[in-house]
Amino acid sequence: MNNCLILSGNSNTSLASRIATCLDKKLGVMEIYRFKDGETGIKIEENVRGKDVFMIQSTCPPVNENIMELLIALDAIKRASPRRVTAVLPYYGYARQDRKDRPRVPITAKLIANLLVSTGVDRLLTMDLHTPQIQGFFDIPVDHLFAAPVMVKYLQERKMNKTVVVAPDVGGVKTARAFAKRLNGKLAIVDKRRLSPDQIETVHLIGDVKGCDAVIVDDLISTGSTIIEAAQILLEHEALSVCATCTHPVLSSEAVERLNQSPIKEIVVTDTIPTTNLPGKFTTLTVSDLLAEAIKRIHLETSVSSLFI
Repeated sequence: MNNCLILSGNSNTSLASRIATCLDKKLGVMEIYRFKDGETGIKIEENVRGKDVFMIQSTCPPVNENIMELLIALDAIKRASPRRVTAVLPYYGYARQDRKDRPRVPITAKLIANLLVSTGVDRLLTMDLHTPQIQGFFDIPVDHLFAAPVMVKYLQERKMNKTVVVAPDVGGVKTARAFAKRLNGKLAIVDKRRLSPDQIETVHLIGDVKGCDAVIVDDLISTGSTIIEAAQILLEHEALSVCATCTHPVLSSEAVERLNQSPIKEIVVTDTIPTTNLPGKFTTLTVSDLLAEAIKRIHLETSVSSLFI
């Protein structure tokens, strides 16, 4: 790993530091500064020429600022003659805007992909995209990891009765089925109708949850409406308890307070997005080992496919 350089933006320095520690390396030094008018300036204080560079940056809030910081950093790296540049986005922002579901709206997930490719980046490493099809927006290799191994290991250590894994919408069935298989549990689906981007009307439950410990599996929690509505309908159908898992704790608006007051017993999240001062109902797991292993395999040009489970 001597010819490998790990750099990080400001979005999630704690995760980047843990990744570097797992690789027995130090984060490369990069100065990030602001001009008086708000423009971002970057200077890399490391020798980049001929290096295999990994630039770590989650595009989490403040989303637009972190995206610009990432793009500027990638441009600075490419102009310093590296051997290869990999953008590491533990959380890929704008992923929910992945199609035209109404007239005259953008496909912003594709726009972000275009911006990243335009910097000359050679490949992308990311985790739990909102829809796997976003990989097709890129004309470069994309390594798409899943936080499932970390989540499943934690859930297996908890003492649960009959387990039922619940998809909070039809789009999450494939992920929920994978969790159910590894937890030796049943599968259920909450059928929902979206009234607006932030309002959910739950319709009905598909599957039997009576007398079971229910685990809701989702890729991200923003306002918490989907998870809370799903938990309520599960308890109405006599589930013993409800816990929820999500990879990306966006937790916008008053989501933390709402979730903490909800009937959900535990909310398990990862550190793809930095979280601070979360109440006791939240459990944060790290995905640094998983990302570090992927970075190591990419650098050594060995198989990464065994991590895609």
